[in-house]
Amino acid sequence: MSKSQAKNKIGELRPSQILFSSGVGSVIDLPNLSTMVMGLDDWDITHTAELGEERLLAAVKKELSYQVKQLLSPPIPPESNNNLPNSSEDTLKVGIPVAPFPTWVLCPRCRLLAPLQSQLFDLKSDRYRLDQNRYVHSSCKGKYPPTVIPARFLVGCKHGHLDDFPWHYFVHKGNKDCKGALRLYEYGVSGSATEIEVKCDACGASRRMSDAFGELGKKHLPQCRGRHPHLRRFDEGGCTEQMTSLLLGASNSWFPITLSALSIPTTVNKLGQLVDQHWTILEKATSIDILAAFRQIGQLKNFAKYTDAEIWEQIQQKRSSSPEETDAPEVRDIKTPEWKVFSAADTSLNTTDFWLTPVAAPKGYEQYFDKVVLVERLREVRALIGFTRIESPGDYAEIGELPEQYRASLSRHEPKWIPASEVRGEGIFLQFREDAIGQWLQDTPVLKTYNQQSFDAHRRWRRARSLDPEVNYPGVRYLLLHSFAHALMRQLAIECGYTAASLRERIYSKSPSDDNGPMAGVLIYTAAPDSEGTLGGLVSLGEPVTLGRHIDQALEQMRLCASDPLCAEHSPLQSANSLHWAACHACLFSPETSCERGNKYLDRSLLVRTVKAAEAKLAFFKDMD
Repeated sequence: MSKSQAKNKIGELRPSQILFSSGVGSVIDLPNLSTMVMGLDDWDITHTAELGEERLLAAVKKELSYQVKQLLSPPIPPESNNNLPNSSEDTLKVGIPVAPFPTWVLCPRCRLLAPLQSQLFDLKSDRYRLDQNRYVHSSCKGKYPPTVIPARFLVGCKHGHLDDFPWHYFVHKGNKDCKGALRLYEYGVSGSATEIEVKCDACGASRRMSDAFGELGKKHLPQCRGRHPHLRRFDEGGCTEQMTSLLLGASNSWFPITLSALSIPTTVNKLGQLVDQHWTILEKATSIDILAAFRQIGQLKNFAKYTDAEIWEQIQQKRSSSPEETDAPEVRDIKTPEWKVFSAADTSLNTTDFWLTPVAAPKGYEQYFDKVVLVERLREVRALIGFTRIESPGDYAEIGELPEQYRASLSRHEPKWIPASEVRGEGIFLQFREDAIGQWLQDTPVLKTYNQQSFDAHRRWRRARSLDPEVNYPGVRYLLLHSFAHALMRQLAIECGYTAASLRERIYSKSPSDDNGPMAGVLIYTAAPDSEGTLGGLVSLGEPVTLGRHIDQALEQMRLCASDPLCAEHSPLQSANSLHWAACHACLFSPETSCERGNKYLDRSLLVRTVKAAEAKLAFFKDMD
């Protein structure tokens, strides 16, 4: 097996997948099994690595508990000396624990539908290829026992519960004493629920699976049992929600709740920067003698030109200057420290993980932008703090607004560590001129009416979700910055060599009256888990002439949408389910991983004039008219 083949084995996950698609509580398909990622209590953290990012750790503590002490990477098997993954029996078991789920399986030959606990199926395991483990129906007629497949249907609820489909209850239309064998038949090739029927061998009861969905499903399914299969437990007192039918692999069966922070330098002192970068090790030094022991075992290679006394003094200084956990401003606001570093663009703060190069404003747009900062190196740390089912966290303005009963826990007890991943990459930071935004807000009379309508839509949207309607309205300033970021991301993706889904935005928006305001900036960046980061294709587009040309093209594309005039005339007042104006998949919407607000608060008419004449005076970029 070649090295490239070895690194792409079936059953392997990238670190980013643990946070965004296959984390704790999610269902993962293996070749012959459907499995669930178990809670943190079952993880072996022997082969994990601690990721240092104090601001993110402080934010995680605020959201979860001050019991959280570490951000740990997923466990990774050690590599052997020949640079190929070690294939010993012990290292094959290093990884993320999973358990079969759903536990109901189907024999493809005789169509028997039964749980694994029924003892009707035998496990066939391969000690050297664990991903090939499977269950077979040994008593099924035929020369070779067939490999069973997982049942396609599950049930869940908004409170984060997930359970096996209640097959006996469903087919018998309630709790009956009949314990006959069940069989699942498909009468068509489309796979739709109307063509699938479950039957009982004993009493002959049968039912189409279409009765389990929609309004019928609410009548024909029992109340949720409050099951958390990843924690191997049921909530005390059960659950008040009605079960909702889900298809195996449905995207709404698992939504991650994540936090992220950029690693920004806090001092120009080179020794201080080194201490910050290696704080996960140095914070464990309680005396200078322990530092000397660290040096003896090779933990201080990067501090070769500094004495133990100098390092210890810097450690003491860092500890004394760290604010109390409950009072730390970075706990409440992750973005403000980042804005201060980007807007100052002090090159003396540059480190191996964070390198800024300020350049002039884009050519032709000097009246709109103060500066552009090329972020040639950046490091982002992301942490998974929970997940939801049915209801997406993107439906809420902030994580703190998500109802507590909707958030599923990662462990049975308060966690002492949280899974995290780090990525390195590059980006372009654009700082808007505050006077240009202020003048636009002051000299555009129609913005007052527009802002009121946007606020009304915001309140109606939040009332529909039982949230306080008067808070967390981002304002017209945010709509402008957000819409510009999406327009520019779409344009840069064409030429930078990265896919649209790999570009991400970070919006810095605060009015002068807000705490730590004003802020008006956009960071468009990309990152990869590789230790060297990305290839520089995005930063190369940030030079004044090149960036000016791309802004020209981005704004020109916003004038006309393939869905016009419907797109240009769209209003969030038309429905309580939308918070965007002139925006759709053909013009402004971005992939889910790219947008920090779930494609809400967007309007291209704030950028340039569109086909809707009534919105012509809203445009910020007047020279484009």
